[in-house]
Amino acid sequence: MAKSKKAKTLVPKLRVAFVGAGNRAVGAHYPSLSEMKDAEICAVCELNEERRQRVAKQFRIPNQYTSYQKMVEAERPDLVYAIMPPHHVYDIAANVIDMGSNLILEKPPALTSEQTRQLAILARKKGVITGVTLQRRFAPVIRTGKEMCEAVGPVHSAEAMFIKHTAPGSPPTYKGAADQLTVDGVHAVDTLRYLCGGEVLSVASSVRRIAADHLTVFLAMVTFSSGATGFLKSGYKMGRRIFAVEAHSEGISFFGDPEEGGRIFTEGTVKPAKLLDGHKISRSKKPYRAYGEHTMNRHFLDCIREGRQPETNLDDAIKTMELVEAIHRSQI
Repeated sequence: MAKSKKAKTLVPKLRVAFVGAGNRAVGAHYPSLSEMKDAEICAVCELNEERRQRVAKQFRIPNQYTSYQKMVEAERPDLVYAIMPPHHVYDIAANVIDMGSNLILEKPPALTSEQTRQLAILARKKGVITGVTLQRRFAPVIRTGKEMCEAVGPVHSAEAMFIKHTAPGSPPTYKGAADQLTVDGVHAVDTLRYLCGGEVLSVASSVRRIAADHLTVFLAMVTFSSGATGFLKSGYKMGRRIFAVEAHSEGISFFGDPEEGGRIFTEGTVKPAKLLDGHKISRSKKPYRAYGEHTMNRHFLDCIREGRQPETNLDDAIKTMELVEAIHRSQI
């Protein structure tokens, strides 16, 4: 008599709806989620008809809307992604949370720490799960490098650097609606918090307008309750674009860039003890897998299934936004 086989338990797919179909969403979040077998993108809301139809066709999204409220009411998704600029997203975020939907927001989640706090308070009242797409801390190279340092001992010093070049006369971000540290350099701010751990104790900074009428260079030293000291470099009048980090524990150092890879040095050696390649670690040549977006979105879905808050939830994002503001007001 043949042995009976246990039937496989089918896991219902998580229904995900999107507000926004711009370059950031299409380049990272749509492709990440479309590859996950336990999720389906059920709907997209976008006012621009061309973008809406294009993304629906590209990712085989069955339902399209121009009203996010109607979308949430009709689809009852397990999770909503609102991928929009921070000066446009607050009302949408607050209303989606108020409707009882779990929500993922593009970074930064708001313009200020207080706006972020109010969204977090509303989310707690409604009992919903929230996340913010601060993917750099999820990058395989950064994750692995930090873990290797901490396997030896606590990180005592770290650096996060995000620099770019903007041409003379370039306008400020969103025509001045938000400064570049808040909108873009926040990646480095959040990653510095991740590398150092603990809570912020003190900040000393230099914030300057270099070759522009708006703020373009942000430098800071930050001490943390973990005992670590962190250094931040964020600037837009530099010679190249790079996001790079350092982390140091006793006898071991990690230097890394999600895109260019990482190096581990131990006990004063000149040659790296180990090389880290984000593509090899993620086993993929796709940028959104190698640079952290896929890992982050996988984390979000797992948290929805398990009923827990993600690592980068709104309450944690308050701390990142508070550090951004502390850098602005703590100039030496």
